[in-house]
Amino acid sequence: MTLQSAAETVFSTPWFEVVAKPNAAQAGGPPHYALRLADYVCTVALTPAGEFVLVRQYRPAIERMTLELPAGHVDPGETPAESARRELVEETGLTPTRVESLAPLAPDTGRLSNVLWTFLAVDCVPTVPVSCAEPGIEVVICSPTELADKIRCGEFDHALHVAALQLAMLAGKLPQFATPFAQV
Repeated sequence: MTLQSAAETVFSTPWFEVVAKPNAAQAGGPPHYALRLADYVCTVALTPAGEFVLVRQYRPAIERMTLELPAGHVDPGETPAESARRELVEETGLTPTRVESLAPLAPDTGRLSNVLWTFLAVDCVPTVPVSCAEPGIEVVICSPTELADKIRCGEFDHALHVAALQLAMLAGKLPQFATPFAQV
């Protein structure tokens, strides 16, 4: 059951809003504060050889380089699938032959009200005309075994991106990945 309530914006930035929502569990009690952010996408991208397309970039929030799936915001007027394709091309310079939805995820039900839309992109090849990856992003191509090793050692540690990989596995889209992950 979904409860809809009036939310009051108490702080706003170009990237997020802090909203105060009436506390449904305690009438008249203090509000529950949450963040309202744009929906975003992440894509499990595969080359024609079945290798994973990842991106390495600096993340100011955690003050370090990360290794992640290609990802980004759903822009106004775009469907999540259109955003997934656009972000993949912008961040990696690669174009897929097909993009398919895996599942929407709730990133943090206690604090965030947005949705992470997860996708699978197959047969990713260089765009024509060839475009470079977004500045500040390094494209990393790795085998299923290499990615499993990167997850095990903590180099690939974005929890929601690991969840997207798991969704692709559960959907039977990554059969070659089952053996390395069984050892995690």
